[in-house]
Amino acid sequence: VTACPCLVPALSLQRLKAAVHYTVGCLCQEVEEDKDVQFSKQSIAAISEITFRQCGTAALPGFLVLCRHAKRTTVTTEDVKLLARRSNSLLKYITQKSEELASSNMEQKKKKKSSVAKGERTPGEQEAAVNENEDSNMA
Repeated sequence: VTACPCLVPALSLQRLKAAVHYTVGCLCQEVEEDKDVQFSKQSIAAISEITFRQCGTAALPGFLVLCRHAKRTTVTTEDVKLLARRSNSLLKYITQKSEELASSNMEQKKKKKSSVAKGERTPGEQEAAVNENEDSNMA
């Protein structure tokens, strides 16, 4: 990411940095509970920044090479797994999270299909209908 900032819009870069910071904070909190130690806010911020920079300089060029080789413009989960294959624990973690996300996405799609088949409204459609009724009541 930091290797070639022109590839990532500024807002996305900020969101990505925030996500890394949040995740590092959660991991530090787990370590605190498990090992009975504490991390200062400054140390969490420093770990986050180091992690973000390392990922940017180490991973981005690899992702770009994999995408170009496959004649794609989108980094996939398989690309991430391929780059993480040298670390068994990291590969295992990424695979587990990937499977959890896929399972969650399938459940959401099934719920949406069943509610559409029954003629039910999705939460977004329900909210729009409520807003529409409120607008017509005000007129």
